[in-house]
Amino acid sequence: MQTYQLFATTPKALEGLLVSEIEALGGRNIQPTLAGASFTGDLSMAYKACLWLRTASRVFLRLAEFPVSSQQDLYAGASGVDWSEHLQPDASLAVSCNVKNNPAINHSHFGALKVKDAIVDQMRARHGQRPNIDTERPDLRVNLYLHNTEAQLYLDLSGSSLHQRGIRETTLTAPIKENLAAAILLRADWPKIAAGGGSLLDPMCGSATLLIEGAMIAADCAPGLSRDYFGFLGWKQHDPALWRELLTEAEQRRAAGLLRLPVIAGFDQDPRAVAAAVQHVANAGLTGKIHIEKRDIGRAAPAASWPTGLVICNPPYGERLGDPAQAAELYRRFGDVLKTHFPGWRAAMIISDQELGFRLGLRSQKPITVFNGALECKLLRFNIEPAAFFTPKPKTEQEQLDLIKQQSQQSADPHAEMFGNRLRKNLKKLESWRKREQIDCFRLYDADLPEYAVAVDVYQGEQTWVNVQEYAAPKTIPETTANLRLASAVSEIGRALQIPPQQIFLKIRRKQKQLNQYEKLQTGGEFHVVQEGGCKFWVNFSDYLDTGLFLDHRPMRLKLQQQARGKRFLNLFAYTASASVHAIKGGASASLSIDMSNTYLEWAERNYRLNGIQGDHKLLRADCMQWLDAQNRLPNPAKFDLIFLDPPTFSNSKKMDETFDVQNDHVTLIRHACALLNPGGVLYFSTNFRRFKLDRDALAALHIEDIGAASIPPDFSRDLKIHYCWRISP
Repeated sequence: MQTYQLFATTPKALEGLLVSEIEALGGRNIQPTLAGASFTGDLSMAYKACLWLRTASRVFLRLAEFPVSSQQDLYAGASGVDWSEHLQPDASLAVSCNVKNNPAINHSHFGALKVKDAIVDQMRARHGQRPNIDTERPDLRVNLYLHNTEAQLYLDLSGSSLHQRGIRETTLTAPIKENLAAAILLRADWPKIAAGGGSLLDPMCGSATLLIEGAMIAADCAPGLSRDYFGFLGWKQHDPALWRELLTEAEQRRAAGLLRLPVIAGFDQDPRAVAAAVQHVANAGLTGKIHIEKRDIGRAAPAASWPTGLVICNPPYGERLGDPAQAAELYRRFGDVLKTHFPGWRAAMIISDQELGFRLGLRSQKPITVFNGALECKLLRFNIEPAAFFTPKPKTEQEQLDLIKQQSQQSADPHAEMFGNRLRKNLKKLESWRKREQIDCFRLYDADLPEYAVAVDVYQGEQTWVNVQEYAAPKTIPETTANLRLASAVSEIGRALQIPPQQIFLKIRRKQKQLNQYEKLQTGGEFHVVQEGGCKFWVNFSDYLDTGLFLDHRPMRLKLQQQARGKRFLNLFAYTASASVHAIKGGASASLSIDMSNTYLEWAERNYRLNGIQGDHKLLRADCMQWLDAQNRLPNPAKFDLIFLDPPTFSNSKKMDETFDVQNDHVTLIRHACALLNPGGVLYFSTNFRRFKLDRDALAALHIEDIGAASIPPDFSRDLKIHYCWRISP
């Protein structure tokens, strides 16, 4: 019998399981690759791969391989296959393509089109008739894999992804694919547990994907048995008798396996999920074999008669819940349920955030990396026994704040009314100034009351957001007291401004010791637009310690806007370039904004696009100290009329050769910056380092005017040390 060159694909990180499956089916010459494995076998082996591989996505049969250095090479290579051996003249056809680093073909659609043309032209020339194109369920699906100059043509035996078992009707939020579900069960040792009579329980079963895959594994049921479409069914060399023989064998094995099926059950609190699960179980022919019930996670206990076994789960990730505090609480409750109701069982679950796994309070075996689509996840496996139990505590500041935010809906400090009254008083006090100056973003409260040591900044755009920064409480204040006050503050802020909790963002602002001042906190990536002085800015409340717009520098930005007309403007340590936007809005003829961070330069570029900025206004990634030094060594350095210099207090970024300290380095920094001023030019130097001392003696050659007090806006007037500022000229 003819031997074929075959290739099966699988999601990344499942290659080992796929190889084991191919070996068990009798595949030979198996060679694993990234996201797949090649092997050889006869036609029976090819059919078995489509029918029995649980972790595979597709199975391909290689038709030809040839070099491709030009478009003509690809057409000629595809024409070299005798398509009459594979395709009826009146059949339907689809061609897909995967191309990488080929000098002549740089687009997958074009590569597929060339192969399609070769097939159609050959069939028309030989038979006077051409195949039809059907991208959904063609009689023959051809795949081109073109890597560098090597092309391989494959027949797609599967036709459509093998994770489609022919069972699913309703797709709920973020289900896992069936081949990933099977892999999780295999990694969790479910075949061995099932063979020993152990139970399978999914307490958050969704549409029952894990349960159905578990039943098929335990019952020795071929995963492709319910499919009504494979790519080989319309292939001219298809052997219907052989295929029917393999199907009959699979049906017999399934019937025998269902007689020994162990207890399999699933719970879910969502009635829609329960309805979908029941329907999918029926579609799989497993009604009466899998128990589905509407039940909250808190009541997810096994019946007394169920043997110990495996708890399997794909719980909602933080991304799916959309609320980190809600996710943390769900995992904490789930951990309590496992400890209370499932001693002696084993458990396995897939998560995208290991911090959520920590919330379970169960020590796991070594996590296994898997991919749910493009999302990298970890498979956690547990033995549920007292030796594995521990009490989880918040591990990061953000976790603590998320929990505090949740607590704000449940508890209150008896003195919170005093804080709420102060918020309302401040709102009224600032109202006329805000209306007169058209201020949309402002500081509402800054540790006015010693019991509530927080700063409250209000940002108004398409809606109102509040950024709350809690100053670290003294060590004499118990953590529970500090948390209760912060929770109460959140509640009062919501009431005073009439906004929901999800529009309030919390941060603990600590002294920046040995850290970059723009330390990243999260990766939510959610930005909002606010306005200031006729300019628009993107702000972010969750990902960074700062939002992208320093509110205390508002007067300085407006001053730059007023003085920039017709001038060349330089912004050093530009951050998100908000000062540059103001200067450009004020009519700067040219500008250069410099920062070390790609993140903030990309943010600055977004701010430029938001304001329609074009022309000679450049953004440059560079170390400002090194750039200034290099400019001062040039015979004709760049010159500017207006410079804004607002360096960080401290930075030891990996991108810098040396550590920066504003107190130690400000003299060199100011001298080098002033050397780039045109005659009559002005430098504005600012810092928020509270203990900063300007070395006037070392800078005696320069004219220096302290404008710090004038640069503090009314909403920051309680703290005159929020920043210092000087007007400097040669």
